[in-house]
Amino acid sequence: MATLTLSHLLPHRLRRNHLPADHRRNRCRCCLSSTTNESSTAVVWFKQDLRVDDHPGLIAASKHGAVIPLYVLDRRILSRYTTETLELAIIALEELRSSLKKQGSDLMLRYGNAENVIEDLVKEVRAPFVFVEEEVEHHLCEVVEAVKKKMDGVSFPGETPRVVVWRTSFYETQSLSDLPHSWEEFKKLTLPVTMPVPAVRLSSPESELQWGSVPTLDDLKDYMKESLCEKENSWREMARVSAERILMERNLEPNVDETVGKKVNNSAFITRNRDTVGGGTEAVLNALAGYLRYLEGTSRDDWQEVHARLRDAETRPGASFFKLFGPALCLGIVSRRRVHYEAIEYEKERNAGFISPFGYSASTVTAATDAVCSMEWYSLVALNKETTDDKRRSVRIWRWKGYLIQYTVAGNEGPAVLLVHGFGAFLEHYRDNVDSIVNSKNRVWTITVLGFGKSEKPNIIYTELLWSELLRDFMIEVVDEPAHCVGNSIGGYFVSLMAFLWPELVKSVILVNSAGNVIPGYSPLSVSKERRVPFGAQLGARLLILFLRFNVKKLLKDCYPVKPERADEFLITEMLRASQDPGVVMVLESIFGFDLSLPLNYLLKGFEERTLVIQGMKDPISDPRKKVALLKEFCPGMEIKKVNAGHCPHDEIPEEVNHIICEWIAKVDNDEQQQALKSLIPADLPQ
Repeated sequence: MATLTLSHLLPHRLRRNHLPADHRRNRCRCCLSSTTNESSTAVVWFKQDLRVDDHPGLIAASKHGAVIPLYVLDRRILSRYTTETLELAIIALEELRSSLKKQGSDLMLRYGNAENVIEDLVKEVRAPFVFVEEEVEHHLCEVVEAVKKKMDGVSFPGETPRVVVWRTSFYETQSLSDLPHSWEEFKKLTLPVTMPVPAVRLSSPESELQWGSVPTLDDLKDYMKESLCEKENSWREMARVSAERILMERNLEPNVDETVGKKVNNSAFITRNRDTVGGGTEAVLNALAGYLRYLEGTSRDDWQEVHARLRDAETRPGASFFKLFGPALCLGIVSRRRVHYEAIEYEKERNAGFISPFGYSASTVTAATDAVCSMEWYSLVALNKETTDDKRRSVRIWRWKGYLIQYTVAGNEGPAVLLVHGFGAFLEHYRDNVDSIVNSKNRVWTITVLGFGKSEKPNIIYTELLWSELLRDFMIEVVDEPAHCVGNSIGGYFVSLMAFLWPELVKSVILVNSAGNVIPGYSPLSVSKERRVPFGAQLGARLLILFLRFNVKKLLKDCYPVKPERADEFLITEMLRASQDPGVVMVLESIFGFDLSLPLNYLLKGFEERTLVIQGMKDPISDPRKKVALLKEFCPGMEIKKVNAGHCPHDEIPEEVNHIICEWIAKVDNDEQQQALKSLIPADLPQ
């Protein structure tokens, strides 16, 4: 495998830390001269880079005698797309084919597993090079690795096909292998942003090839369903319904008629929902130009529509940008540095070529540049992801709604267990729980939820329903089976919500000093249709950040009253690091808008027999005695274990908590097996 490095196109290359040192050195030696052959054919495999503008892979491939742009309709990749994303991708593929034809080429579309499709094509056209964009998402990395493995088994006289990995470098530097640990330290490097590069002319092979046609949305949906079992189909249908809608239906509230408005000529909102920008690169850049010029006003119908959508999506300052343009960025219809370039050029246009050191003159420029710089930072963090602890569990990346989420998985047999951390924590908070639970023959997933740790912190409104939907989709896409769900603090509330809204996904609930109240005789209230940032929340969040940075050590040790030494330097350092990440202010704003009004006794009604409560009786955040008393009175079916610990018993006294959790999982699974056996015995036979 080669890694593409171009001093004028790709100013830097990031290396994966989990690769052996000798392998990393081999990758460093690869350069353009070793991957150029004017008489050979190169395959460019498109995935989430659906453009010809600012495409380093196409530029490098253009040095070869012929180029075959390829898109593989691989179920493993497409299965992670929502219906709207599939629709956007189909339209983008049509536009990509049109753009490639203008550059003298075409787009080949083939169905199947990427490794098999690419192997067949490479053999068919005798292509010694396959260019592919570097990935961070675990499932895509696995597909790319499968392609590399296939290529190792293919050879031509005199050469062996190679996979050349490229990426669109955002910052102008030769190496980011020593990436600073914090965003604040990274900003001090003041690295210039690289310039986007225009499309290049391409040469097509002279031989006759079957290029294939772009499928319709219905055709693609039918193709996807062919490989799905009944459970997978029902779970995917489950993921299409929001938590808010389920709550409204259970409360017998009428659904709001969500009209999409009149469609205008040259509209950039071309999907059925018409709430995100789509089309080809040209259409997206036109919409971006309209977005940036929001303050100027316009007589153009298409830009007026963009302005109207901007106002609808601006739930907090700057949130509209990713809402409108995020899907196009994630599909690679435009590159991040192209967006940055267009935004800065517009700022210069507004100010006679001058860029103020005190900030941009247009809020839309700030929104666009902040969004792409934040996306780039979390992408770099993902590319440079390190092992999570001294036990060498590697971190994986999952993309949810365009955002990068970190998780780990351990174990090869037994029931599935999901561990969910509390507010301000991260997956490493279960550092001394995973191995013990795995050793009891379980498989364990840990996740850093959106807005915390090294997972992405986008400019959105964070709610308890959003986090419950994230857990739902993680269960469906990654875990892929019901699990015993463990949640500490606010994580316990998220798990309870998931069990209430989607009980099919949860085998049992284990609450460790969970957030949430117990309210006797609770009757559900109407669901809030829309969340907005409360007045003063941003100021409150900034003051809270300052307070936490100066007091994190004391606050953390207060949560560990029995063993304060467990609140060690690692936890403190990581919490301080995360507090400097871009977007952390938006996360802390959520504290002022949380709605935990649905009490635990309401959420877990009917689930009590499958709920274990582990309560640290020295919790400084709540009144543990009162909570235990209320749970015993109003949730008598729950099993309650009182332990001598503070707010985080799983980390303060991990050995004791691990034993309780493993005993519980074994009991629930045994009861389930007994019930299954009883159901097989005919009713008229003695049991």
